[in-house]
Amino acid sequence: MRKRSLRVTVLLLVVLSLFTGFLTGQPLAETRSAEKLTILATTDIHGNVWGFSYEDDKETTNTGMARIATYVEAVRGDEEYVILVDNGDVIQGNIMTDDLFNKREGDHPVMRAMNLLGYDAMTLGNHEFNFGEDLIKRMQTLADFPIIAANMARVDGTMAAVPYIIVERGGVKVGIIGLTNPNAPRWDGEKTDPFVFSAVGPAARRVIDIIADKVDVIMVVSHVGIYPEYDEAEGSDGGNKILELCPEIDVLIVGHDHNTVKEIRGTSVIGGARNLGREVIRIDLTLDANKHIVDRTIAIVDMADWEPSDLIRGDDFIIDAHTETRDYILGGPVGDDGQRSGGIFGQAAATFQPPNEIRGIPEGKLRDTAVMDLINEVQLKNSGADVSAAALFADTSDIKAGDINYGTIFGIYKFDNTLYRVKVTGAELKAYMEWSAACYNQWVPGDISISFNPEKPGYLYDMFAGVDYEIDLSKPAGQRIRNVIYKGKPLSDTEELLLAVNNYRYSSALKAQKLVAATKEWESPNSIRDMLVEHIQEQGVVQPKVDNNWRIVGVDLSSPYRNEVIKLVNDGKLEVPYASSLNINDLKKKGVIK
Repeated sequence: MRKRSLRVTVLLLVVLSLFTGFLTGQPLAETRSAEKLTILATTDIHGNVWGFSYEDDKETTNTGMARIATYVEAVRGDEEYVILVDNGDVIQGNIMTDDLFNKREGDHPVMRAMNLLGYDAMTLGNHEFNFGEDLIKRMQTLADFPIIAANMARVDGTMAAVPYIIVERGGVKVGIIGLTNPNAPRWDGEKTDPFVFSAVGPAARRVIDIIADKVDVIMVVSHVGIYPEYDEAEGSDGGNKILELCPEIDVLIVGHDHNTVKEIRGTSVIGGARNLGREVIRIDLTLDANKHIVDRTIAIVDMADWEPSDLIRGDDFIIDAHTETRDYILGGPVGDDGQRSGGIFGQAAATFQPPNEIRGIPEGKLRDTAVMDLINEVQLKNSGADVSAAALFADTSDIKAGDINYGTIFGIYKFDNTLYRVKVTGAELKAYMEWSAACYNQWVPGDISISFNPEKPGYLYDMFAGVDYEIDLSKPAGQRIRNVIYKGKPLSDTEELLLAVNNYRYSSALKAQKLVAATKEWESPNSIRDMLVEHIQEQGVVQPKVDNNWRIVGVDLSSPYRNEVIKLVNDGKLEVPYASSLNINDLKKKGVIK
């Protein structure tokens, strides 16, 4: 492994309070001053070490840590003073991480790759908490670099992670502050019980007040987007609040929302990148003899132009992890127990998902489909509940006709969720359904397509089984659910039912939004993915079945121009109408149709 040219010495002095532990660095003496400092940052890699889509069994062409390694090596060859950091959501995201190495002891391919790359620090993303405290402790043990998060602590008041570090490059001292996403409890519930979290802006402010006179450059690595996700009023989970409270920040790294960010705001440089290692953030700072920044530039570097490095793909442990994952999916060699791992375990009699009428608009969110009915059927079967709710996590999720392996299941259910059963009233269920239906935009006259609220990501849209219902898109959000029928009768507000829902939705919606009063009464011992595998194994051959228990109403998508306009979209001559419907009146005003 490449040795770092400069070492970071971190000394823990004192924990001031729940959130205000501090560290200081005693750097080695340097004989030469840096004129230029290069900062490289990655974010939301989601376990993509090799540059491979395991569910598709295909190499990627523009993602993965192996490509990042090539780029980092090139930069280090060109620049004398380089800092490399990661912004979290690195340990979760594919079959290799979630189904194999996150559930066992010992080395981990993601941490091995990060050590090989010589990261200086990383902050914790919200998905680092998906597997509980034990995995975070394991990461901290395996990492050859500090894992930093200044806005979290243990419930007993002790530090849960290093709040910041000071590194030195060419005599320039750089304070690097980590901030995790304070919404982690909203998404991971009891898995975050050992920790308490605070708002990102005030936490950054407290640390900067401690280190400002000890460093020349202040950098914040924060696993939040620029704009708050939930707390619009106070901005406790947004990068803008960090900059508002801490205008002296020189570099702010953001992430979490998988968006490219490239901005210089006053004297602060702000960078964010797309997920899976698709992009690397590069920031170059020029300093004068007094170590003051006199120039700053930012580039977001696409990894499509870089070939994978043998630094990662030549490592024996990573090779073995990659091979084991493919064997797990496709069927590897026979083991000592005489059993073959993974492989094909079922057949689909036909393709489950209907083709999209409009490019980029998933039919699976416009009508009931066999994929969602399968997931909800399995949830009802395993939970014994009356009603089930589940989401189509990816717009491309499908079960194709033919062989089914574990990659197929990951493709329709990409998260390692467990299943909960909770008692709800009819009124609570309807409130939950309204919350879900807010993912659509309201239909207006002239619309010939249905579109989705850009403020509500698709993975928040749940579809329900066990009840029949209609979604009236002529109505505003909160007034859309109509004609809810349970066991052949209108569902009364006082009737009690048992609801099957995954652990993420239970925490992030039912409890965080205060939609349901009761607490869960049962949790599955295995994951929903495991339940799907078991169900298909039992069936052998699965038929796509659709009960059409829900439909969208209150819209009129007909128009003599409809086929013409849809063809323009499908031919790439009009933008995909995902966040804004195709509206005939608007298109006429723009001269698109006449």
